[in-house]
Amino acid sequence: MMTDPISDLLTHIRNAQKAEMVSVSMPSSRIKTAIAQVLQDEGYIEGFKVNDESGKPKLEINLKYYEGKPVIDYLKRASRPGRRLYQGKEKLMRVAGGLGIAIVSTSKGIMTDRAARKAGVGGEVLCIIA
Repeated sequence: MMTDPISDLLTHIRNAQKAEMVSVSMPSSRIKTAIAQVLQDEGYIEGFKVNDESGKPKLEINLKYYEGKPVIDYLKRASRPGRRLYQGKEKLMRVAGGLGIAIVSTSKGIMTDRAARKAGVGGEVLCIIA
């Protein structure tokens, strides 16, 4: 039983990178697909697709490596089901001095901390990637 699908997504990615896998597959959901879209837009993964062949949608993420090392160096869940982390537009965190990203769930959708600051909205900080 999955209690936190976002942590499950991040753990799948982290474990697949440690095993130097080219892609990783897991059950799909709208929030996982939105996070994968942000990761693709920011250049942290090669791409992703949702397969619905067996009736249950599966999210397949193609991981990205540079010179044999994973592009994602640090991947951590910020807000958890037991401890939610909300930040206003003025206090949105900067990750690694602006070199990393924080994925934020806002009223305007899931986006990076940079995009949320530009849109003038705050929200729940889902995860931190550097």
